[in-house]
Amino acid sequence: MDFAYTLGVFFATLPFQLLNSFGLYRLFIKAGKPGWHAFVPGLNSITTLEIVGRKPIEVLLDVVPIINIFQYVKNMVELLRCFGEERSLRKTLAIAQGWIYLPYFASKKNTKYLGVIQSLPLTTASNKKSTLREWWDAILFAVVAATLIRWLIMEAYTIPTPSMENSLLVGDFLFVSKFHYGTRTPRTPLQLPLTHQKIWFTDIPSYLPWIQLPTFRLPGITSVKNNDVVVFNVPRIEENNYGIYDKSIWIDYPVDLKTNYIKRCVAIGGDVLEIKNKQLFINGKQAENAPEMRFRYQVIAKDEINQRNIEALGLDGDDFELHGRADNDNPTHVYYSMYLTEATLAKVKSLPYILSAEMETGGGESERFPFSTYTASWTGSNYGPLTLPKEGMKIPINDSTLSIYGFTIKAHENQKDVVIENGKLKIEGKEIAEYTFSQNYYFMMGDNRDNSLDSRYWGFVPEDHIVGKGFFIWLSLDKYGTFIDKIRWSRFFKLIK
Repeated sequence: MDFAYTLGVFFATLPFQLLNSFGLYRLFIKAGKPGWHAFVPGLNSITTLEIVGRKPIEVLLDVVPIINIFQYVKNMVELLRCFGEERSLRKTLAIAQGWIYLPYFASKKNTKYLGVIQSLPLTTASNKKSTLREWWDAILFAVVAATLIRWLIMEAYTIPTPSMENSLLVGDFLFVSKFHYGTRTPRTPLQLPLTHQKIWFTDIPSYLPWIQLPTFRLPGITSVKNNDVVVFNVPRIEENNYGIYDKSIWIDYPVDLKTNYIKRCVAIGGDVLEIKNKQLFINGKQAENAPEMRFRYQVIAKDEINQRNIEALGLDGDDFELHGRADNDNPTHVYYSMYLTEATLAKVKSLPYILSAEMETGGGESERFPFSTYTASWTGSNYGPLTLPKEGMKIPINDSTLSIYGFTIKAHENQKDVVIENGKLKIEGKEIAEYTFSQNYYFMMGDNRDNSLDSRYWGFVPEDHIVGKGFFIWLSLDKYGTFIDKIRWSRFFKLIK
């Protein structure tokens, strides 16, 4: 599965790689280097370094995440300067769209190799620049490149909560692919680059909402599918202001600046979803469960379990809650809630100091979507059946359908002046007897099913809220780990599935 996934990405990006290489091919020949080096990964970077006068050992920076972005920008800027290109706009274009610009630039008759950076004539514009100007240019190009890469190709993301354990762990650093589903055009253009909601280390908004543009999506290589791990903007204002109890200071963020969540897409538009005794069913068939899905269990021990034994079970502070000695008839008994996989549950039950471990059935849950009296009996463990809206799907308008879909129509269908009352729907003053959905919707759930704030509690995810597909983990840090085992080495460059 991993090989097929990687192969698909390779072939999808192959045309862009080849066009970029054809541009390098001509530049290499003009610099007196073998043109075929341009088509060999690694060797093309070494040849570029030789042309600009850098040490080949710098090629090792190409495999260091984040650093390799800045390395690419520096190499591209210096390569163009060695061929006489000093215009900022052209260098920015080469960084952002090298597969278009490099073949064009290399084919021009007046594109000639001038020598390594250190030997460029004193008359060139670059040598007239002050040190401060050189640094400014380098930072500007790096910011432009990072912004374009973050928007078009890949964005870094950190796992903050245990809702996806054990598929994703708190402290996993991952890259989210924008090109899988196609990147969205900016909706809020007045925003500081490389920020989201706030300016770094402050509570100052990083954007101005004065201009809001329509959302379009560039072509992607696939669409959102069942069981994809997806990053999205969480739809409701409540979750975007989580932990802020004073509603008067809540912020209603634009769609592209809403808080990012990561969950597993368990159902897509048109699917019928149902949960029976914690088991998910899609279109009447039992859904595939994640390999290490967790549920909450009440565990009763003869005495308090020491930290060493907790760690031996593979649990940390996010995986259990100690409730104390609550049973007056058995004052020595200690009660826990633990979020366990099937394998860990078997280990717990085998321990001599464990009296019982039973799955908890719920209680004290948050209000559940669709927030209707028709669905008041639904719980996180027994939910549905519920049909997800699909682009082009029509529903008759009555009290029953509005109780399920009215919130979605009003909040996410980009309609103006929507009024719902007495089982009727009015849009811009006109009563609607039948409604047709304008986009697809998705149902997201965490793999840590009893410790996940997901679509069961806040609703469908509209298609225009989709950010990208979880791609791979490039670093993982255990916040409960000691200095020696702080880094989870086994998770490096692990594909997300």
